[in-house]
Amino acid sequence: MFVVNNFMMAVAQLLDFVLTAYMWIIIGRAVISWVNADPYNPIVRFLYNATEPALSRIRGFLPMSMGGIDFSPMILILGIMFLQNFLVQTLKQLAMNMG
Repeated sequence: MFVVNNFMMAVAQLLDFVLTAYMWIIIGRAVISWVNADPYNPIVRFLYNATEPALSRIRGFLPMSMGGIDFSPMILILGIMFLQNFLVQTLKQLAMNMG
């Protein structure tokens, strides 16, 4: 039973790390959007390609009459924080209760 416990704990920690890394990628994308970055720079292209699919889906639900401010990165970060506080913590507690 301890193998399943350790596996669930490892999955929870890995998920937490991936969500945190993606949150920093989103923050990097938001910071890049404030300056006139070179769109051909590989880092700028990576940030754009890694975040645009999720951000474009959120933009589809948001009204465009918000003064020209893009709130989709903030909403995505809030969603990531929710997943970290709900899903990751639930997995960790399940792993602790199994062992």
